[in-house]
Amino acid sequence: MFALRDSWVWDFWPVDDGQRYHLFFLHAPKSLIDPDARHYNASIGHAVSDDLVSWERRPDALAKGLPGEADDLATWTGSIVRSDEGVWHLFYTSASLTPAGNVQTISCATSSDLETFTKLPGPLLRAERPYELLADGAWHDEAFRDPWVFRDPDGDGWHMLITARTPSGPAFDRGVVGHATSPDLLTWTLRPPLSGPGQGFGQLEVMETVRLGDRQFLLFNCLAGDRPAERRAESTGGTWIAPAASELGPYDISGAQLLTDNRFYVTRPITERGTGRTLMLAFRNLDADGTFVGELTDPVELALVDGRPAFVGPGAEDWQPRAAGSER
Repeated sequence: MFALRDSWVWDFWPVDDGQRYHLFFLHAPKSLIDPDARHYNASIGHAVSDDLVSWERRPDALAKGLPGEADDLATWTGSIVRSDEGVWHLFYTSASLTPAGNVQTISCATSSDLETFTKLPGPLLRAERPYELLADGAWHDEAFRDPWVFRDPDGDGWHMLITARTPSGPAFDRGVVGHATSPDLLTWTLRPPLSGPGQGFGQLEVMETVRLGDRQFLLFNCLAGDRPAERRAESTGGTWIAPAASELGPYDISGAQLLTDNRFYVTRPITERGTGRTLMLAFRNLDADGTFVGELTDPVELALVDGRPAFVGPGAEDWQPRAAGSER
């Protein structure tokens, strides 16, 4: 488990540098009292581990920018990759509170050692058509965040998946897989979404692709309150996993399986060095009383069981989604 005595910890992304596991995570002080206030006070922390269980905190990776900069409100969730030249690129959500509301864009910081990061001029990407904008008035913010960056499967540059929405359809059914491409991790071109609206989700938060055996899946997160009204009683929501034909889709989002309930959120994989097992970590969202927790779990294995993704091994039983109506 990874927890901070004086701060809440929530969204995170792990990376393996070949020698140690690194954890980048959002955190905010508990002195705020209200856990919901954490979002507008988030910084990106850093910790390292040899076993994904015991973590050593390191200096923070990033904090919010100066007034007028794209991340002058907060630095939010992202991902990290290493370029062909050996430079680490930390892509993150830059949030700014404009007179009209919260606007999210995609920014980047680079590092040679995963310890000291330098922000690049930005943002690199912002929402524009065919994506929904804050001015469309259908959502509480301009949802354009949580960049997940990976190499093109055929070696042709890089791809980014983005939590985004389209400007058509019912407000709570507009969540799509946003998409951008780059030849060099520096110059990005916004592309049409890789999925359409009407799949049963208002937003697909913190997306990531994961391979289990010979099958590809898309992980994403969505709580019941961000689903169409007629779908909210089905479950509390949490982390979902959808079959995918490839890393770039098509994705069977409407057929996604609930992987965790709302006790856990932002469940993310990392390959265990030496064994090749897919291990999952999550942040603890709500306790039995419905109170926000704000700490990270120990890992548990995810594998295919009878052709379906399932948690296996020690601790797996605790992760199984509860039946609808049996939890908060």
